[in-house]
Amino acid sequence: MKEKILIVEDEFIVANDLKIMLIKAGYQITGIASSVVQARKLMAENKPDWVLLDIMLKGDLTGIDLAWELREISLPFLYISANTNQSTLEAVKETQPYGFMVKPFRERDLIVMLDIAKYRFDIEKGNELVKTIDNDIIEGIIGKSSSLQDVVEKIRVVAPTDTSVLVVGESGTGKEKVAHSVHELSERKAQPIVVVNCAALPHSLIESELFGHEKGSFTGANTMRIGKFEQADGGTVFLDEIGELPLDSQVKLLRVLQEKEIERLGGNKTIKVNVRIVAATNRSLEKEVAEGRFRLDLYYRLNVFPIELPPLRERKEDIELLAHFFLTKYASASRRNITSISAKASDQLHSYHWPGNIRELEHLIERSVLLAKTTEIENFDLPNITEKPSDQPQGQLKSMEEMERDHILNALQNSNGKVSGIGGAAELLKIQPQTLYSKMKKLGIDKGYK
Repeated sequence: MKEKILIVEDEFIVANDLKIMLIKAGYQITGIASSVVQARKLMAENKPDWVLLDIMLKGDLTGIDLAWELREISLPFLYISANTNQSTLEAVKETQPYGFMVKPFRERDLIVMLDIAKYRFDIEKGNELVKTIDNDIIEGIIGKSSSLQDVVEKIRVVAPTDTSVLVVGESGTGKEKVAHSVHELSERKAQPIVVVNCAALPHSLIESELFGHEKGSFTGANTMRIGKFEQADGGTVFLDEIGELPLDSQVKLLRVLQEKEIERLGGNKTIKVNVRIVAATNRSLEKEVAEGRFRLDLYYRLNVFPIELPPLRERKEDIELLAHFFLTKYASASRRNITSISAKASDQLHSYHWPGNIRELEHLIERSVLLAKTTEIENFDLPNITEKPSDQPQGQLKSMEEMERDHILNALQNSNGKVSGIGGAAELLKIQPQTLYSKMKKLGIDKGYK
């Protein structure tokens, strides 16, 4: 049965071109809408399977406003837009689309993007079918916080598949550990995982490192060299700091992802490679795309299954488990009888902001084990520790989160529950509707604004 697609696009020529391409590719078009109001009507009448969505539409509401409604009814969608400024991309990301195409685009790119979007949706929809890993603990991933368990669950879901994975998080959050876990829990585990730090490669040598070179291909190429992708054939390539890859190398990486083949530098022979890509970055790739430093088509090729790692300051309930894990590790490695952390030292760990995340904690514990004078670590040498005053009155001041929640509730009451459009809470608060929806979700405010 043909999948049904609704096109929401206010430019007739673009919409008609899309219709022709999609029909040619075997899709059924349920209609073309130029506004959110018209799209709602067509969705109710024709029940599409997918929505292709422009951002700027006729009327007061945008495609992003409609995207939030599509999320609520679990109707998958992807954007097709010429608007790629940073604020728009950030707003788009909050709606969690299954793809984003930049106008103008080739017919082939549209069909490939739809294939990727459908694959991502099938993974989410069929989680129970791909959860083949039953162990409660993934080796080396320590913690019981809900945010970390979300990460563990995503690893379990994606590891048995062959899809690309993008690991996002601040420096020191454990991105490489996640990459190794994805590899070790996959059917490729008997083959190598080859790690490439894109930030450490000189630009002049990147292509040689990744794809190899033939003898005599450049000055100093005295022998033929096998690149990282050939070394990893049958296994996994982990591209750390992918945001550092220059644009010309991004084009060649895109070819590997699309065609599963490479050419050595200076060679004229195409070499098939069977590799899985896991990439990682501490940058906002959406911002890099908006500023022209990262290709949007490559971003969505890599972003088929994103895993976002929380910073340590957002999972402080895991600090004690991590600290004792590292304590045992380094006490054993240094053959020192250090067995515990004092209550005062533990309070220090929980009071600290951890800009360096887990890596900073690990180095601190390693250093403290070596400096400890008894069997217990009594104190940590940390910068700018904020001690909680013991005589501080409790319960008299609301947190910033509580104040923000109250402010949003007041706005919703004044707008009679209307979020977007003229007179809506978003207008009263002078923020974008999609930002307000995101805040409501985060603060646990439901449609009845309770």
